[in-house]
Amino acid sequence: MRLNKILKYHLYFLLSFLIISCGNNSEIEILDEVEVEEIIEDVVIIENDTINILALGDSYTIGQSVCAKCRFPEQLIDSLKQRNDSLDLNLKIIATTGWTTTNLINAIDSQNINANFDLVTLLIGVNNQYRGLPFATFEEEFPILVDKAIKAVNLDRNKLIVLSIPDYAYTPFGNGNTTISSEIEKYNNHIELYCQTNSITFLNITDITQEGLSNPDYVASDGLHPSKEAYTEFVKRLLPLATQKLGL
Repeated sequence: MRLNKILKYHLYFLLSFLIISCGNNSEIEILDEVEVEEIIEDVVIIENDTINILALGDSYTIGQSVCAKCRFPEQLIDSLKQRNDSLDLNLKIIATTGWTTTNLINAIDSQNINANFDLVTLLIGVNNQYRGLPFATFEEEFPILVDKAIKAVNLDRNKLIVLSIPDYAYTPFGNGNTTISSEIEKYNNHIELYCQTNSITFLNITDITQEGLSNPDYVASDGLHPSKEAYTEFVKRLLPLATQKLGL
């Protein structure tokens, strides 16, 4: 559990009150201020430490065609701060538009990231589908990415959240192409089953993007990627999971 300074002060006053209240009992030793502070320091093991969040992916993570603060990892950070403005949050994003699973593996390896992250999100695969790469490539490389993500949170798989792939068929670019939807569904079914089998948290956000044709506000100005408003809907689902996993 993370305890901030405000909570520490509350603990101090509560402990002081309890000691004073018991002061009439001659058998109870009255502690001075220094001793009270020492007790509190023993209880407050972690105080205001930095929460490190890592976001891995492609255009859907880097936020193609939306502002930097509009992409979902940044909106997640903002939402966490709104819940507790004393949090010290650090976000690292490893994602680039057009990346396949192979590209993301190489990027993670090249950066040699530390295993000090408190939460990792992973959203990858759309460019494997878009480029028509063999599905076997995704089957082989997705577990590699999951393993690398878990290593980033010091082997605690509970700190990983895998997001489903958006369905870009429901954009002006995709124009309702059913082949796109069926192929994206194949990828997402594989991702979900893998996560279930390996006790990894899976978050479905695909249905949000499937409102893109009926709700143009969910599509960015490029006619292909999710908009700020769509990412806001992502975060509404992501936030409860993130707060639970971060112990907030």
